[in-house]
Amino acid sequence: MRSTGLLVLGALLLCGIAVPSHAQGVLRIGLNEDPDVLDPHRSRSFVGRIVFGSLCDKLVDITPTLEFTPALATTWSWNADSTQLTLELRRDAKFHDGTRVDAAAVKANLDRARTLPDSLRKSEISSVSSVDVVDEFTVRLTLSEPNATILAQLSDRAGMMLSPAAFGENDTLSREPVCSGPYRFESRTQNDRIVLAKFPDHYDAARYRFDQVVFLPIPDTTVRLANLQSGDLDLIERMAPSDAPAVEASGTLKLAVGAGLGYQSLTVNVANGERAKTPLGEDKRIRQALNLALDRDVINEVVGGGIWAPAGQPFPPSSPYHSPRFPAPARDVERAKALLAEAGQERVAFEMLVASSSTGQQVGELIQAMAAEAGFDVTLRPIEFAAMQQEMPAGNFQVSQVGWSGRVDPDGNIHQYVSCEGGLNDMRYCNKEVDRLLNEARRATDPAARLALYDQAQAILQDELPIVYTYYQSYPFAHSARLTGFVPYPDGIIRLRDVALAN
Repeated sequence: MRSTGLLVLGALLLCGIAVPSHAQGVLRIGLNEDPDVLDPHRSRSFVGRIVFGSLCDKLVDITPTLEFTPALATTWSWNADSTQLTLELRRDAKFHDGTRVDAAAVKANLDRARTLPDSLRKSEISSVSSVDVVDEFTVRLTLSEPNATILAQLSDRAGMMLSPAAFGENDTLSREPVCSGPYRFESRTQNDRIVLAKFPDHYDAARYRFDQVVFLPIPDTTVRLANLQSGDLDLIERMAPSDAPAVEASGTLKLAVGAGLGYQSLTVNVANGERAKTPLGEDKRIRQALNLALDRDVINEVVGGGIWAPAGQPFPPSSPYHSPRFPAPARDVERAKALLAEAGQERVAFEMLVASSSTGQQVGELIQAMAAEAGFDVTLRPIEFAAMQQEMPAGNFQVSQVGWSGRVDPDGNIHQYVSCEGGLNDMRYCNKEVDRLLNEARRATDPAARLALYDQAQAILQDELPIVYTYYQSYPFAHSARLTGFVPYPDGIIRLRDVALAN
């Protein structure tokens, strides 16, 4: 459970030889965990998206105020009935192997994302029926029906471009990705570091200042902050909220907090193999009892430092789709016990996966204690986060304390998790009426109509509770006061354009 943090601590603080010095133009970023595969079509981890932010250009990006902005695509347009999206590409973009980013390459990537057997992007762009090359730098997406979410999907992993020449074996690409971002892949040591080197042929290379960017996974928040304080790191993500006062008072560090788009939750295995065959997985009343056993305000106060708003739905308060109909439930231990009794249970035992980071374990221990008072015997299984991402789709879990980093469009926070064929539906929850409502919401262009559809879907989900939402997690970054130009984005991805280290 502590091995990763201790190994990194030893390497950085004791040996003093972990990474090159600033004189060599190196930026060192501390991550909360180690990413999973480095293939954007197959990746599912949040920290993977952070690495991709420097490694892989996207077709579309977002601004800090959540507006879509050009990236590899310079302009885009829709036909009259919103079933065809035409993208005009920039003409000076190259992949790291020297090949051009053109319409044929974009088509190859989108087709791979739609058809690769283990692609996690399938459900995100399932409405794309074909991708056609119009000319060398123009590509057209034809949709089976209007879909209000497509630009949002292309501003994330579904829109990240890999060199088609590198497709080959998936495992090779996952280990040695060939993208087109401002930094190219150089090396990876599992659970230790990922090293990227500046790509001099990037179209915007002049605005990226570092010769190398080194990502170091350090799950222990105390160790991660200590390395920042000692100068062995320059920037850390998801700093422990309780450390904010110390960072602000330090004089050598700065705090930068970004409002998040996602949530943290308890995902319950309801139909994925033998481990779903539990009272919790099979009876919604027991899940309702667990929902009422939690004191979300205490989680916020004890671990969240007052910046984790309690959650009762997948849409954060900053979203126009956050519904007043579904507030975070107040704790009600007696009602939770009554629900267990209605289900014929006095006490219910289950195992819960928690990330082996210090924050993950603290939240897990709080949930364990709260649930015990309502009649639940919770066994915690700390697990390295990338390993958790493998256990869940395989059905090797009963409950998982896990989060979602969130998307610009509300569809990204709900559809792929609870639709029957959703790419991230590890619990195998399936309700045809929920599918119908969520698919109709994808087609709706009027925000009021979409909100009404999401409310109808949530009414079902709040009753059946395959996911118990716990809190909305903002993104607290801490960095050296010498670091300039860093701006936190709501999606939590680190963008290094115009970021520099002062002498």
